[in-house]
Amino acid sequence: MAPDWVERAGLPASGALDRDRVEARLDRLVRRNRFTIAVVFPVTGAVLLLASALGWFAPAVGALPSALATRLAWLPDALAFNPWLVLVGVVVMRLPLVAGVAPLVDRRATAALLALAAYAYGIEFVGVTTGWPYGAFEYGVALGPMLGGIPLALPVFFFPLVLNSYLLCLLLLGELARSPWVRLPVVVATVVGIDLVLDPGAVALGFWTYDGGGPFYGVPWSNYAGWVLSATVAVAAFDWGLDREALLARLDDCPFILDDMVSFVILWGGVNAAFGNWLPVALAALFGLGLAVTDRFDVPTRPRWVK
Repeated sequence: MAPDWVERAGLPASGALDRDRVEARLDRLVRRNRFTIAVVFPVTGAVLLLASALGWFAPAVGALPSALATRLAWLPDALAFNPWLVLVGVVVMRLPLVAGVAPLVDRRATAALLALAAYAYGIEFVGVTTGWPYGAFEYGVALGPMLGGIPLALPVFFFPLVLNSYLLCLLLLGELARSPWVRLPVVVATVVGIDLVLDPGAVALGFWTYDGGGPFYGVPWSNYAGWVLSATVAVAAFDWGLDREALLARLDDCPFILDDMVSFVILWGGVNAAFGNWLPVALAALFGLGLAVTDRFDVPTRPRWVK
């Protein structure tokens, strides 16, 4: 029998978790907070990341009255690249994608996700320890809890880059997406394009560095060759694991499913602009245009609490 507090809270009793109810609540949460998730979080994240990288926190605290500045002296260290803030921010921005795809995750999709997670951890470990296939690199910032130099939440960072690309390409390609000879290479190229935006911004922030730098805003071409490999594996896994017809139906039914892509454009477009990485900014704008063409750049123009 469930404890009284469980019943009073309206939560499902142990062993009686209602998946449909959980998915419906997550769907409502995202729908009611689209502007906050898709716009406020990436804008705030971009400001916090730039403040951390450029050392804005300490001068801001120092400018306060001396008594207050003394009490807040801990603030720069607590906020600068705080791994839990980074992880929580990323998880929140992923909620629209999670809520959108969750109803489609069956046993086949779960098997694909687990296999892809194993691949992601394995290839990242090989990359950190040997420099293959991305080029020799190391993390400069903890992206949440780390183990052996690898973020434990690696799938949270990696999977959405691929899945957002997959969904966007399904919408842009239309009937052409039915052919795997068109669909798969286009999605792989889109994933690599996503990394052409992400990696220069991440390197500029100090998230990770490549030994000897590289010609594309500090990123070596070997990194993108490695991403062709990883993107191919990941796209093939999603293509096998997800029912494409059900996914297309969900795209029609779920207006927010690509809001995480909106967040990506805002966050990494803004970070790259701050460092003058104009080619990545142009690519981010191109992805934003793709969202607009598919009628997916439709988050509210103002927060719901503004009348």
